Amino acid sequence: MSDTPSSQPRLALTEGLYDQLLDAALSSQLKSLTIPGLAPLVREIDPGESHSVLAQYLERLILRGLANHRGKDQDKQLALAQRIIDTLQKKLHNESDHLSLASPLKRLLAIHATKAPPARPSSPLSRSTLITGAKSELKLGNELSSEIRTAERVDVLCSFILWSGLRIVLDALRELTAKKPLECGRPRLRVITTSYMGNTEIRAMEELLRLPNTETKVNYDTKHGRLHAKAYLIHRPTGFGSAYIGSANLSKSALSEGLEWTTKVSQYGLPHLWSKVTNTFDGYWQDAEFEKLTCECLPKLKKVLQLERQGEIADNQLLSFVDVNPHPFQQEILDALHNERGLGKKRHLVVAATGTGKTMVAAFDFREFSHGSKERPSLLFIAHREEILQQALATFRVVLRDQNFGELVAGGSPETESKHLFCTIQSYQSREMSNLPAERFDYVVVDEFHHAAASSYLKLLKHVQPRVLLGLTATPERADNLDILSWFDGRPSAEIRLPDAIGRDLLVSFQYFGITDSATVDLSRLSWQRGGYKLSELDAILSANTARAGLVMDKVREILLDPFEARALGFCVSIQHARFMADQFNGHRFRAAHLSSESTPEERRSVQRKLVAREINFLFVVDLYNEGVDIPEIDTVLFLRPTESLTIFLQQLGRGLRKHKGKLDFCKISSDEVFV
Repeated sequence: MSDTPSSQPRLALTEGLYDQLLDAALSSQLKSLTIPGLAPLVREIDPGESHSVLAQYLERLILRGLANHRGKDQDKQLALAQRIIDTLQKKLHNESDHLSLASPLKRLLAIHATKAPPARPSSPLSRSTLITGAKSELKLGNELSSEIRTAERVDVLCSFILWSGLRIVLDALRELTAKKPLECGRPRLRVITTSYMGNTEIRAMEELLRLPNTETKVNYDTKHGRLHAKAYLIHRPTGFGSAYIGSANLSKSALSEGLEWTTKVSQYGLPHLWSKVTNTFDGYWQDAEFEKLTCECLPKLKKVLQLERQGEIADNQLLSFVDVNPHPFQQEILDALHNERGLGKKRHLVVAATGTGKTMVAAFDFREFSHGSKERPSLLFIAHREEILQQALATFRVVLRDQNFGELVAGGSPETESKHLFCTIQSYQSREMSNLPAERFDYVVVDEFHHAAASSYLKLLKHVQPRVLLGLTATPERADNLDILSWFDGRPSAEIRLPDAIGRDLLVSFQYFGITDSATVDLSRLSWQRGGYKLSELDAILSANTARAGLVMDKVREILLDPFEARALGFCVSIQHARFMADQFNGHRFRAAHLSSESTPEERRSVQRKLVAREINFLFVVDLYNEGVDIPEIDTVLFLRPTESLTIFLQQLGRGLRKHKGKLDFCKISSDEVFV
């Protein structure tokens, strides 16, 4: 071991990760490193980070040097510190006289009214610490009360607020908010919370509304945006603020009894982390998802909390209580459409990953297009499945706040004189709607626009001449390479692809498992036609293959947390294959069902309800649920057939990526042949 001074005691070097500044002692150790097969990885420090790295090194080194004189040798500690200050005087703009330390060492604790010094929190303001809730340690509620009483203003961020927790700090909050208003106009107290699980208690919210100099905001939409952060930010003009960040909501158990871990971040000790915390809170405060709570809003909050406590809230139930406005990423798309329209462009294609709300974008855009008109412009919404149209119609009704808006035209639905039609492409043809005037509809939406190369869609597109044509798709690329962008001057108006949607936390992240099944399936002898395996041959080797079905079930047991709590969708090659897989799973104590294009609408609705309710856990399908129909509860997707089309693969993958309350790790199981 080298005697060269170092910022920290030297340890025997071993295999593993490091993040240590190279000094003489460490360099000497590395030169003598003789373990076969091991080599050090050394990189130069980025000049933009070197000041921070050196400061960290010096902090540890100075701490060791001063510790050598701990106890009664404070004069020696003071002398060493002053020598360091004198050395730095030129870089400190000749301020060494001002930086001379008092002897003996003293610390400024407060500037206060002469009557009595203010109460202080037990932990230092200048250093960060950890509160664990252990019996012998500080209680978070006590610390927060002390902090709040000496704060200029306070920010609170938590998932829910209980009266039992608010009561612990209420006296301190009353003292804080009773102070005169701030000159900057900010409230003394800002609170952000949610209606998550219906846990927030109305009495607590009523008490917050009674406090002066206080604003509270609530996120009602916990199905799509879940706030789990818990933070209490104590702002002081002295520069000695504190941020308590951890697992504690405003409840009695969290603040005084529970084993909650909370990190106290000192503004003085960790200024970079303090800045990130406060800036993040300010970002939430400006986010439109958090709505200001007023006395007039309490009935709405009560109703949403009640629905949350009763169980999961359907989108249309929730949105009937919440002001429906675009998410920021949707607003970006709407702005792009508005700008193009201002330049005279009438045809727009929106490419957006499954689950990001393409239909919502269409509804918002139609709402904006209708603004200022005495009556709403005529609308034609085209899709290829009735289920897609039902969801689209419900979405438009919620956005427009009109439960009587629009009529469904599909199958045997009666004739209608409505100006706002949600129509299948099949009904458009069979009812010879192409005989209507080309200008009959002001606003035309074609969902799943990648189908537009089909003859039925071409006939529609060549006929209609609306004021606005909006195409929607998650995947504009087609396996046959036919071009759909030609309808839109060769480019989409706006795009948000799957990786970007996941990166922006619009969809759930996922795990993908590729399962080798070559021991149970041999695809090498199958015929290849029109860009894929011959379906009849593929069906023959998959639809009675008990060994492969057994492998799938083994992997389901191995990978899923609890197969009997899953909501899984399995994509099969044929009706026979789907029926076979359901029979195999049911025969091995799993609960499964199958659906196909031959299933009646009532059968589909019934089986879907059973899957959502976990009366079954595995649903095997063919030619269904590839696109358009949303079951946000799905948490597992099984790719049980080779998928040559990237478009179909992404559509099927998207069935499980929608955010949903309670969704755990999302995993996909597929055979390796998907990638052949």
